Amino acid sequence: MSHVFPRHTKAQPPVAVGGEGCYLIDASGKRYLDGSGGAAVSCLGHGDAEVTAAIKAQLDKVAFAHTGFFTSEPAEALADLLIAHAPQGIDRVYFVSGGSEATEAAIKLARQYWVEKGEPQRGRLIARKQSYHGNTIGALSAGGNEWRRAQFGPLLLDVSHIDPCYDYRLREEGESPEDYGRRAADALEAELLRVGPETVMAFMAEPVVGATAGALTPAPGYFRRIREICDTYGILLILDEVMCGMGRTGTLFASEQDDVRPDIVCIAKGLGAGYQPIGAMLCSAGIYDAIAQGSGFFQHGHTYIGHPTATAAGHAVVSAILNRGLLPRVREQGDKLAAALEARFGQHPHVGDLRGRGLFRGIELVEDRATKAPFDPSRGVAAKIKKAAFEAGLICYPMSGTIDGRTGDHILLAPPFIIEDAQIGELTDKLATAMSAVI
Repeated sequence: MSHVFPRHTKAQPPVAVGGEGCYLIDASGKRYLDGSGGAAVSCLGHGDAEVTAAIKAQLDKVAFAHTGFFTSEPAEALADLLIAHAPQGIDRVYFVSGGSEATEAAIKLARQYWVEKGEPQRGRLIARKQSYHGNTIGALSAGGNEWRRAQFGPLLLDVSHIDPCYDYRLREEGESPEDYGRRAADALEAELLRVGPETVMAFMAEPVVGATAGALTPAPGYFRRIREICDTYGILLILDEVMCGMGRTGTLFASEQDDVRPDIVCIAKGLGAGYQPIGAMLCSAGIYDAIAQGSGFFQHGHTYIGHPTATAAGHAVVSAILNRGLLPRVREQGDKLAAALEARFGQHPHVGDLRGRGLFRGIELVEDRATKAPFDPSRGVAAKIKKAAFEAGLICYPMSGTIDGRTGDHILLAPPFIIEDAQIGELTDKLATAMSAVI
């Protein structure tokens, strides 16, 4: 009998015993194509010798040194590397152990920034429906994933949520993508005016929405208008790139493709590529200076922040992404994956939308293609596809509640950056098998 507390108490998962490139292997020897990188984590695939060598080398030097007393060489080196490629104005890196910690740190830093600036009335966060920012209380409050939030409602912070930028569902007939992008962004201004802009500290959003809405990309000009609104009303812009960043969409930071400058940006998942638990919250020089010239102390922290072994892994991963030509490869293989999905599912009667960027792709499933009507939630389509795909030897990331937290289903794909052409074919074949078995 296992004493591990699993994610689902009524399912006994197989034991993973090995990994090779784009595949994971269980104790029976069965191989699974990792079509979602776990949860968009395994960007380099499994068994990368350079990354594991960097971890081993760091363990031979010093495994852990608490940041209350020390910094470390790999933490300094990784921070320098990230800042050298970060969006304009980003100047400091606060290392954590995962995505939820990164977004939690961002929310707390935004609040402390305004306190240090003498504007303690700014305590409200605005975020978006159908977003996901993590599972700690602050991060869950910011997220718009209703299924994950529901039972914890009494514990959550009072956060405003505006509509997402959701072209497939919310752009009106005859409305151009650009006009829709501006209208969607203007919802932020409307909410600011409703609650009083002087009470708001920040707006938080994913540049490309991940788990909750399935690789939902912004309309043209959406984030430029968001930045304008933030500047007009003096609020901070927090971009959550935990899932879509670190090369996943074809640029190291996803925000590069929307020509937007965040004040705070959160990364994780692909930062460690699964080799070590690591995330980071990056902020502008202005935010850092407000703390440094004020109290001098960010009133936050965790035991394992800036962990030397984790940051050594992160440095090896980011170096690999940059030095092995993986960013152009993501764009190239991402185009091939998009074309393969279009060829296989573009006219499928139960596929409503194919979307995404780079190797970050979403398939929205519908009962009726013409009306965009979703499947009845009682059918559990997403969960069944996940199970059928796994049985076929494919790991993918289906979820329900795509439209409003209750209705709608999608499949998220985020394979390793090293995926080969033949494996793209294997992915679409196995996904088609799973979809046929379920719908």
